[in-house]
Amino acid sequence: MRVRQILSLLLALAMLAPVPAVLVPAPAMAQEADDVMPPMPRPRPDRDSQPPARSASGEASNPASEAIASLTSAPQPVQLSARITQEGAPIPDGLVWRIFDTTPDASGELALVAKSEGGAADVELPPGEYVVHVAYGRAQTSETMSVAQGPNEKSFVIEAGALRLNSAVTGDVAIPATLLTFDIFTGGDDASRTPIAEGLRANEIVTLNAGTYHIVSNFGVINAVVRADLRVEPGQLTDATLYHHAAQVSFKLVSEAGGEAIADVEWTVKTTDGETIFTDLGAFPSTVLAEGDYLILAKLGEQVFNREFQVQPGALVEIEVLTAAF
Repeated sequence: MRVRQILSLLLALAMLAPVPAVLVPAPAMAQEADDVMPPMPRPRPDRDSQPPARSASGEASNPASEAIASLTSAPQPVQLSARITQEGAPIPDGLVWRIFDTTPDASGELALVAKSEGGAADVELPPGEYVVHVAYGRAQTSETMSVAQGPNEKSFVIEAGALRLNSAVTGDVAIPATLLTFDIFTGGDDASRTPIAEGLRANEIVTLNAGTYHIVSNFGVINAVVRADLRVEPGQLTDATLYHHAAQVSFKLVSEAGGEAIADVEWTVKTTDGETIFTDLGAFPSTVLAEGDYLILAKLGEQVFNREFQVQPGALVEIEVLTAAF
């Protein structure tokens, strides 16, 4: 009896104990549904949390800085004017303006960025540094210039004067303008002179920077040459007349004094030291010779006729060579 009571009690306790849980695998259809489910959309990026975009050079792109850069590189209005002297009025015409970048290009030259002709120049340039060259005739000057935001103005002083040249034979004998030319060189000694203008005609006005110049007057094309140093003052016209010790000379071969010129003659003029300075062919040649002694040779066929003669300053002189003289 005692044993039965104990067994009944154990059986009752066993029935009250918790039942262990059993894991059941999920149905196959549920797994397949998960596999075909569309992906969830990505969240929209927060621009404030994104790093700034970078340009091709690797620098951060900033719309504000780009706008400022665009504004500061935009061309700005620039007005340029020039005066002959500091107190003078602006030059109204005849100016040539050239504006260069200050950074040399691959060839080492300064790039020309703008050019203008006339009086005052109105151009547009991006802000920065430039070299401005202005020429007025053969007078010129160059200066650097800074262009900033807004209107820009700059006035240049060229310090220019003018020179007008003429020549005559000593004694105020006029010289035909067609026989005169002038060359202008910088001042100084022969080795350091550089040409400024060549082949100028008589009474031609030349604009030059103020200073001293070496002038060469050529009467004809052989040896009648006069030189002088002249000073050009700013704002003034300098008139100068140079005097030659020379004359125009013509030649003719005649059978008697005062006779008709013989045609088809070959002419040669030599100095006293034998240098040939003039040759021509014809009946009545002419040239210009400086004061001095000369020898003239006239060849007609196989015959040669000659004569010594002297040139003195003055008007045109005619030299006759007689066929009777050798």
